[in-house]
Amino acid sequence: MIQSERAQLRRDEIETFFRERFTTDNPLITEAVKRMLEAGGKRLRPRITLLAAQTNDGASERHMQLAAYMELIHVATLIHDDVVDNAQTRRGVNATAIDYGNRISVLAGDYLFAWIFKNVTQFYSPPIPNILSATLAEICDGEVLQLRSLGDLNVSLQSYIDIVERKTASLFAASAQCGAIAGGAPPQAVEALRSFGLAYGIAFQMRDDLLDVTAEAAALGKPVGNDLAERKMTIPLILALRGGSREFYGMVERLYAGREPDAAAVIAGIRQSGAIEATRAKIAEYSRRAEDAIDGLENTSAKAELQRLAGELLEEAS
Repeated sequence: MIQSERAQLRRDEIETFFRERFTTDNPLITEAVKRMLEAGGKRLRPRITLLAAQTNDGASERHMQLAAYMELIHVATLIHDDVVDNAQTRRGVNATAIDYGNRISVLAGDYLFAWIFKNVTQFYSPPIPNILSATLAEICDGEVLQLRSLGDLNVSLQSYIDIVERKTASLFAASAQCGAIAGGAPPQAVEALRSFGLAYGIAFQMRDDLLDVTAEAAALGKPVGNDLAERKMTIPLILALRGGSREFYGMVERLYAGREPDAAAVIAGIRQSGAIEATRAKIAEYSRRAEDAIDGLENTSAKAELQRLAGELLEEAS
């Protein structure tokens, strides 16, 4: 079976699991979460969990529940994100807060976190629960750091990467690490797969930032320039400010102060500055880091698929 067919089969298995087996003790929470799941998504975190396990034991069905928890942690963070960001859409449909209100959405995210960790501690031995609890703390820390950086045009590239490591990459790293542990991988392989997940997660967020100023709204599932509307400091903007003119800096300053009517001119300035190409170079750098991190693992179809996933990030950003 070729890699694309394996990947589709694995994704179908994940979707079947969510459709047929996911439920909580609260019908309203289950409904809200299933609605978010049905809106789509590439299920990258559970796929990485399963692939990391398969690099050692070759199985996937035994680890489907653990993989599902990784996606559900992600869904809970999205529900909270949309409340914090006052988002209107997510994955092309109404954000949870639009249909259920902020109060229900916050409680739904909280409940889902608690439900996940109740099950993780019941069914998995340390260090998996410890890794996931530490990861949740990292995600929250990253969210706070990002909120504090909003509108700060002096944010450095390193500060941006520090935020991304916590907010986005930490869950990819935990997905790979926990999958490897569940699959019985030796410590060296566990660390290699965690390093893969961390580098992959950084490249993933950089690609997401880039698509915000280069893709079409239909492909994004949210408005183009949404990050600029939320005054976020993304890598294309940081690189454009670093290499741009004083005129461009002033334009961004006015936009983030609410004195510029829309983001179109800033997006045009980002494109003219060379920041698009510079961002793609950074995505390529971290994509290669991800591939190199697991280069020493035994050659298996799972390893090859993980490296292919890393390579796809650059293709999607081109």
